[in-house]
Amino acid sequence: MRAPHRVRLDAGRENSAMLMTGPGTDERVPLDSIDLYDPRRFQTHPQHVALATLREVAPVWAQHTPDGARFWSVTRYDDVVRVLKDARRYSSEHGTILDVTGGDSAGGRTINLMDRPRHTAIRTPAFHTMTTNILAQRTENIRAHVLRIIEPLTAGGDHDFARTMFDLPMAAVGEILGIPRRYWADIPRWTMAGVAPDDPEFAKGQTAETLREAHHDLFAMFSELIADRRREPRDDLVSRLTRVEIDGAPIDDSLVLLNCYSFVMGATTTTPHTATHMLLALLERPEVWRRVQENPELAAAAVQESLRWSTPTNHLMRRTLTEVEIAGTRIGAGELVVAWVASANRDDRVFTDPFSFLIDRKPNPHIAFGIGPHYCVGGPAARVALTVLLEELVTRFDRFELAGDPVHLRSNFINGLTRLPITAHPRTGADAAARAKEVTRS
Repeated sequence: MRAPHRVRLDAGRENSAMLMTGPGTDERVPLDSIDLYDPRRFQTHPQHVALATLREVAPVWAQHTPDGARFWSVTRYDDVVRVLKDARRYSSEHGTILDVTGGDSAGGRTINLMDRPRHTAIRTPAFHTMTTNILAQRTENIRAHVLRIIEPLTAGGDHDFARTMFDLPMAAVGEILGIPRRYWADIPRWTMAGVAPDDPEFAKGQTAETLREAHHDLFAMFSELIADRRREPRDDLVSRLTRVEIDGAPIDDSLVLLNCYSFVMGATTTTPHTATHMLLALLERPEVWRRVQENPELAAAAVQESLRWSTPTNHLMRRTLTEVEIAGTRIGAGELVVAWVASANRDDRVFTDPFSFLIDRKPNPHIAFGIGPHYCVGGPAARVALTVLLEELVTRFDRFELAGDPVHLRSNFINGLTRLPITAHPRTGADAAARAKEVTRS
């Protein structure tokens, strides 16, 4: 066993912030107290202490779900990367979320639940809608949407930043996907209900009822949209998906719909939470906020660190296609392996001082968007939206203050914040106007 390592805990962290920092010096927990399945633990317990314990003493660790299904948690960076890059031995088709250990009904039918070569057939047209050149051309359009979203904050006073940020994903990819503006405000609540149906913020009755209503609304929207694009194709992702062929045959409307659903879920359940975690990290560190404010060109680096810090997708699940060996542990074929991305992004074997928020971290090889064949297609668009957002926040606001306790999402999959009460203090006068013009020109 490797000697216990020391991890510095940033000064001044308490309450909800403890969920994002990590263990104090040599702080560890007994293995029999660790539960990485119960979504309530991720809302109320500092799971980074548990993950640090596993990295040190049990990097491949078995746990059973309440219904008896066994899954193996992999927590070290190198092992997580190895699992996610190896699509020959680890399949995505059984399911990628720990909540569906019995198998996902959409397995083999959506981009996130497909293995090659079917996965490539769906990924290629999606990739071509979000190239670097396309996003560069769309940056100012994204900026206009971001300014519309944060405009209510410029009046100052108290706001819920988490709720404000629910609109951010559509600012980044709504038009690229081809989703009409009239749906933009509703989509985030529908998708969040789909991944966290037990969270009080999104629940509507029992879990099954919440899921049924959320899926009904999303599927109805996409059914209408697909029919429209079949009649009048446009240059958007929905139109491109209607032209996809797999094994020489066009995919039908049900597959187009499921993949539209997958793309919008990926965008709307991650980007807003990164934005909210980013602001929370910065308002807790006023010296870092001031540094970015004085040097807006640091916004991109701050976004990269925010992605590592928040890691909006806690884990990705795979199923073994053959016997494998991870960190000296043999695992048979047909077993569930959960790669804890959140743990990998705090591994001190790769990241120096991983429990500190450092915007000048170099290198910063985080895997917040995954890695390998399932690397998030929308990652570049999310980075653009988050960078534009931070540029505008540091330009237009002097500072933000907490106006209440943050509330974490009840989910073992998405690391989210459902509430972030803040008091906004806008910049005033000629200085704010000059800085706004400077950022826009750059």
